[in-house]
Amino acid sequence: MIELRQGTRIWLAAGVTDMRRGFPGLSAQVQTVLSMQPYSGHVFVFRGRRGDTIKILWFDGDGLCLFQKRLERGRFIWPQATSGTVSLTRAQLSMLLEGIDWRRPERTFSPPMAV
Repeated sequence: MIELRQGTRIWLAAGVTDMRRGFPGLSAQVQTVLSMQPYSGHVFVFRGRRGDTIKILWFDGDGLCLFQKRLERGRFIWPQATSGTVSLTRAQLSMLLEGIDWRRPERTFSPPMAV
């Protein structure tokens, strides 16, 4: 698992991204489209057109890291917006990576009312 420093923000890039892009292309997209710095230490998450692949760009202090995940079944849940960013918590990122709908997680158990 990625060890994120305190204060690290997680940003979803709304819309779709060309998954052929690597370090230079995704870094340029962070700078030009998202108006942020790729070397800030924040985490930037991109989704492909089909929705089954995501890439994560993150600067860990030594260099840029590029992680990619493809779901064998299902799709990654993504915002409907076509531009801009959405901020996630670490828990929401964890759910996203598992293919869970991070927008409305449902609890499997609700405690009974205490009398």
